Amino acid sequence: MSLDLLLENNRKWVADCTQEDPNFFHELSGVQKPDYLWIGCSDSRIPANQVVGLLPGELFVHRNVANVVAATDFNLLSVLQYAVEVLKVKHVIVCGHYGCGGVKAALENKSLGLIDYWLQNIKSVYEKNEKAFDGLDKDDAFKLLCELNVKEQVSNICHTNIIQNAWHNGQDVTVHGIIYSLADGIIHDLETRVNSADELMPIFRMD
Repeated sequence: MSLDLLLENNRKWVADCTQEDPNFFHELSGVQKPDYLWIGCSDSRIPANQVVGLLPGELFVHRNVANVVAATDFNLLSVLQYAVEVLKVKHVIVCGHYGCGGVKAALENKSLGLIDYWLQNIKSVYEKNEKAFDGLDKDDAFKLLCELNVKEQVSNICHTNIIQNAWHNGQDVTVHGIIYSLADGIIHDLETRVNSADELMPIFRMD
């Protein structure tokens, strides 16, 4: 696929959008006011806006390998801070997916280069929940780690001073964990949501 094809596709998309709504780009060029921040995987098979049916401008997005929230990732933390403090999003969503290549790589004992350091974050999730994997076959273990990784990243977001300061200031923001199935396109709610520091372990609460 050449760049010319992408440019051609862009022109067609613009034409389709303006035919449906002549003011689409005029309105879009104004101030963005999304209610949602999406933290997802870089996997090309998961177009964030499309899978949740939202238009451009309605979803603020950050993506990285295996939707990891690392305390040393200043890119992600900058996105989180901007979304919470400036855009005033009401929901922060961590979306993982079954069949995640990053999670799969973390389960294997292969050296892949620089990404090995990144995958340590996921290996730590496995280590923390090791007993939960007892008796599981390879496929079920893979699926479980995809889910547990999402839940761990939700916790990591809630441990940041960005989210906790927002809560202390009375800001209405909830952190959610969901997971996407590549096999059928369905998003599953992992019933992991936090909207108060009171729901955290005391050691992680900031005064």
